[in-house]
Amino acid sequence: MAMQQDKKELSVDGVLANTSARMDKTLDVFSRELSTIRTSRASPALVENLMVDYYGVPTPLNQMASVTAPEASLVTIQPWDKGALPSIERSLLKSEIGLNPSNDGNIIRIPIPPLTQERRLDLVKLLKRKAEDGKIAVRNIRRDALEQLRKMERDKQISQDDNRRAQERLQKVTDSHVSQADQFSSSKEEEIMQV
Repeated sequence: MAMQQDKKELSVDGVLANTSARMDKTLDVFSRELSTIRTSRASPALVENLMVDYYGVPTPLNQMASVTAPEASLVTIQPWDKGALPSIERSLLKSEIGLNPSNDGNIIRIPIPPLTQERRLDLVKLLKRKAEDGKIAVRNIRRDALEQLRKMERDKQISQDDNRRAQERLQKVTDSHVSQADQFSSSKEEEIMQV
């Protein structure tokens, strides 16, 4: 009987641990997406994960160029292959960041103008949309875990009480991750609205 109890706990704990790990990865992706939303300060994170068509292969910008912010209002991109300059410039112009790169043949300079109030509000809307997408992803992971727990109950691996307790633990994990997403979002909103 004790062996069966251990197996039950192990499988429920396994489902919850896997779920928590998946939610952590989702939050990592979400925080990386937030770093691409510009504030009034220049940051290499604005563009370093931008995908560039490099000889027919989509490649992250940080794998083909040095991206720096030498000043508070300037980002510079120096590709290791000068032939990639036009592709990088094209990708920058197509991206959602709304900046105008200047290419001198060796380096691309991206001046970061101060944000207008209207642009700040647009960025906050974009931020809220990304935050909601992140929270939806966390909830989808919770739904998958609930299905696993229900299947375990149907297959008589766990009792109804075990399932109920596991669902309560799952809800706590979910609430914690949604709360973290909200914290990331509100701190980024403060950054955007800072003049």
